[in-house]
Amino acid sequence: MQTGMPANQGRSETFTASRWTRGNFLFPTQIAVNSEHVVRIKRRFFGSDEESIALSKVASVKINKGLIWADICIESTGGTDPIQSHGHTKGDAERIRDLVESLQAQGQRAGQV
Repeated sequence: MQTGMPANQGRSETFTASRWTRGNFLFPTQIAVNSEHVVRIKRRFFGSDEESIALSKVASVKINKGLIWADICIESTGGTDPIQSHGHTKGDAERIRDLVESLQAQGQRAGQV
């Protein structure tokens, strides 16, 4: 897990999937959560694919826990395709869920969401 602070987005945390899981050997998937968006980043040899959902549009965060790893599904209220990622530690998946929920609650208290 890495923590960074982009200038315009406040606190941001990035969670990286394990290289030992399918599809993550060379370029593991990353989930970044900040005060405005949840972003899934999948790197490749030339560039990367990014999917994002505004934090105010996140409807639910589902975690499917396996023996070692967890899969995470972040659904939006707009009916678009959810952000899905597999191969995260259970702790990281729970932290993503808790972070999204706490940032949404902060936004609601401040009248932003």
